[in-house]
Amino acid sequence: MQGPVLDSIPSSLKDAVERHWQNFVEAADEKVLNQLNNQPVTFWQQLSHVWACSDFVAGQCTLHPLWLTGLLDDLQQSYAPGHLHLSLRQQLSETETELQLHSQLRKFRNREMIRIIWRDLNREAPLEETTRDLSELADACTDQALQWLYRWACGNWGTPYSRGSLPGIAGDAMADAQPVRPQQMVILGMGKLGAQELNLSSDIDLIFAFPENGETQGGKRSLDNQTFFNRLGQKLIQALDNNTADGFVFRVDMRLRPYGQSGILAPCFAAMEEYYQDQGRDWERYAMIKARVVAGDQQMGAQLLETLRPFVYRKYLDFSAFDSLRKMKEMINREVRRKNLQGNVKLGSGGIREVEFIAQAFQLIRGGRDSRLQQRELRKILKLLPDAVGMPVQAADELLQAYRFLRNSEHAIQAFADQQTQELPIDEVGQIRLAFAMGFDDWKRFLTHLNQQRQRVEHHFSEVIAPVQEAPLGQQQSIWQPFWSEELEGEDALAFLQQQGHEEPAEALRLIDNLRNNRKVEVMQQIGRERLDNLMPLLLERVAQCEMPTRTLERVLRLVESVLRRSAYFVLLIENPGALAQLVKLCSSSSWFADTLSKQPILLDELIDVQSLYSPPDKKALQDELRQQLLRIPEEDTEQLMEVLRYFKNAHVLRVAAAEISGALPLMKVSDYLTFIAEVVLEGALDIAWRMLTEKHGTPQREPGVCCDPDFIVVGYGKVGGIELSYGSDLDLVFIHDGAVNLPTDGPKPIDCQVFFTRLGQRIIHILNTATTSGQLYEVDMRLRPSGNSGLLVSSLKAFRDYQLKEAWTWEHQALVRARVVAGCSGLAERFEQVRAEVLCQQREEAKLRQEVLDMRLKMREHLGSKSPTKEGEPGVFHLKQDSGGIVDIEFLVQYFALAFAADKPELITYTDNIRILDAVEQTDLLPQEQAELLREAYKSYRSVGHHLALQEKSSLINDQEMKELREAVAKIWDSVLRKG
Repeated sequence: MQGPVLDSIPSSLKDAVERHWQNFVEAADEKVLNQLNNQPVTFWQQLSHVWACSDFVAGQCTLHPLWLTGLLDDLQQSYAPGHLHLSLRQQLSETETELQLHSQLRKFRNREMIRIIWRDLNREAPLEETTRDLSELADACTDQALQWLYRWACGNWGTPYSRGSLPGIAGDAMADAQPVRPQQMVILGMGKLGAQELNLSSDIDLIFAFPENGETQGGKRSLDNQTFFNRLGQKLIQALDNNTADGFVFRVDMRLRPYGQSGILAPCFAAMEEYYQDQGRDWERYAMIKARVVAGDQQMGAQLLETLRPFVYRKYLDFSAFDSLRKMKEMINREVRRKNLQGNVKLGSGGIREVEFIAQAFQLIRGGRDSRLQQRELRKILKLLPDAVGMPVQAADELLQAYRFLRNSEHAIQAFADQQTQELPIDEVGQIRLAFAMGFDDWKRFLTHLNQQRQRVEHHFSEVIAPVQEAPLGQQQSIWQPFWSEELEGEDALAFLQQQGHEEPAEALRLIDNLRNNRKVEVMQQIGRERLDNLMPLLLERVAQCEMPTRTLERVLRLVESVLRRSAYFVLLIENPGALAQLVKLCSSSSWFADTLSKQPILLDELIDVQSLYSPPDKKALQDELRQQLLRIPEEDTEQLMEVLRYFKNAHVLRVAAAEISGALPLMKVSDYLTFIAEVVLEGALDIAWRMLTEKHGTPQREPGVCCDPDFIVVGYGKVGGIELSYGSDLDLVFIHDGAVNLPTDGPKPIDCQVFFTRLGQRIIHILNTATTSGQLYEVDMRLRPSGNSGLLVSSLKAFRDYQLKEAWTWEHQALVRARVVAGCSGLAERFEQVRAEVLCQQREEAKLRQEVLDMRLKMREHLGSKSPTKEGEPGVFHLKQDSGGIVDIEFLVQYFALAFAADKPELITYTDNIRILDAVEQTDLLPQEQAELLREAYKSYRSVGHHLALQEKSSLINDQEMKELREAVAKIWDSVLRKG
């Protein structure tokens, strides 16, 4: 007869395998032995390997020999999803008593554990399958036990209903009642069970809940729902956790529920929500990351998790997670030292818990902004980190490899006796057994490899969640700490501020005192006040290093005051000294920068990566980034899609401003990037609006049977058309379609195509104009459309052409010079360009055109230009844009040349930006080279000053003695061109 194959088994383990075999032969009947005798040699090799490593498996096979033969097929194959649920349901179908339930659950569990451990130790199943099968086994046992006990409880105590859905409600009350629906329990699996990463001998962390208060109906006497579900929960714990002659199913840990061991066993949803909203602690957020509905009412459980999601994932970047995890890790370290657990592959240095902390730190910090990180399985999160948070690919790969090795080692330790331990064995036989289970020839080689993996984890853990390093401020930090703590007062404080370089010490002290005495500071929770006190000395030192410290202090404190109730932002700056340095530097250079961050502190995240901060991406990269961000949001969640657009726009505008302030980008590139950002946002808004409308009404038609694709364009005029956007510029837009006006859309709720395109335009404007908590995307001006505000919101291309050729004023043709398609259908864009060229290349009477341009310009100066001083001695001012010799004069000159001469020189209208049109004017000999160059340089100089003023949040007015020679030279060219004859 065949038997164990001992050739590859270490000599010290052979006796155990032979002993297990003898015990099995004595327990098994002849039929079982004969069936096993027919198995191939690979079966005996695997049996020998497993019995050498697991006394538990060998013991269960001996107790139940038929299990081994019954599992022969299952040992060699993976289970389909749901197999364990179905199998256990069938097994419990005829169970009549609780004692039978307990016995059946334990036997089912032990039988399946034989298969799982067998496949794991023989590497027939990868780690992912082992942890998934273990988790599904726990799910099945919990859910099927709950269903059996729920039926039993309803039979004895009545069925629980909510107060709004009790049977028998009649009359008017019925109108407001909820549909009649019995209440069922929801069970959340936490920790490794929630993440479907259960280990071989793990306990299961559960939270019980039920939807609504009410009472039972149909029992001998009525119970309130709270009592019913508490009793049901107690019964379930006994069914799973009690240690009987058949063992246990899973050890149950209920300490993660609200208020822990002192809390109600099964609270209602409202109590759960109130607890986490008012009293939820950081470690509970950490735990709730992995929460999953493992049993009971799946639909109501999903609603509960959705309700709790804002508690777990904050919309802003929450760097307080680092500090919380540090404290949790320090508690673990103290426990490791106290219990001498250095050999623990889970809790020891470089162990499983540190890998988990790394992943979950980033989930807590960024999960509210990046939904990809709202996953439970650690392996999936590790693979995302390079793209989501910029972790080096090698680091993520090393963490994943280490995690696999550590988890496999943990399983090998636990497989031996089905005991909940992660401790490395200290006896020689145990060490040899573990090394053999892990595929090593001896203990030394295993330990060497294990230590290498742990050292890698420890290194990456220290890189991510290391104790905060003090900023390199040297001795000055000890000076600023007592200053902030008010150990210096009055004249001493003023003298100190003056000594530290403040240009206005009294004003600086006033600003700091205002912050100290701010009502929001006085009522801050302790943790928030501690964070503020930790940040301020660092911040004050950075500010003192600036050229104008007091001015910088005023700007930076705007941000500090705006986030006093969101102190996690303080942690971001404490955790990232580089971000703090960038914040102070950029606020010192730009009031706009300080104001933007004060209104949208979530943008502080952009200061962390200096490389990306000062290197804005090109248009293709912008398109790819926005596309990826929008794909992560459900298509029906319009509000969140709008938030993504706003953050995208604000973050990239911030990057452009940082690059301009630092000198990394010249003016023309700044305008390019600001325009690219607007174009990409417009593409995103159009895509969202198109999808929303076509889902409801179908696609409009271009001609009968031919759908538009989409035959809609957004035309940009003015600054966006001329690729000359600045900070805070509005968008002059015109919408054009090329659909069949009188045909309906092809959807379930068809509407006329013109109505469709009008609604499309309205949706786009709504997406761009609506002010949310993240601000407004862009102010949209539609007055340049045909017939202005009285015209259709969206014109057909034919109507647009007819208007431009027959009705448009000269100033509308001037505007068309700077018009170009910025989003929409490429085919229609080409047809629009043909219409634009046709309109602009018309033969015009030059004298008449010159007079019309002059009249319009004079009217604009009168209404929009600066006014002469009203008091004697009052300095004059120059409006960069509207006064004589300013920006608009150059723009009108360019537009005049284009309209007057494009019929013979079509290259004048090839481009829409003023600089390249001026190039064409020069090349066609309409202006001498020196005049064209002067206009180009003047235009760039004016716009550069305008950008600088915008970043300082100042108007376009400057002293009239500034740039005087340039203005006069522009005015001279203006007169020579437009006032001749």
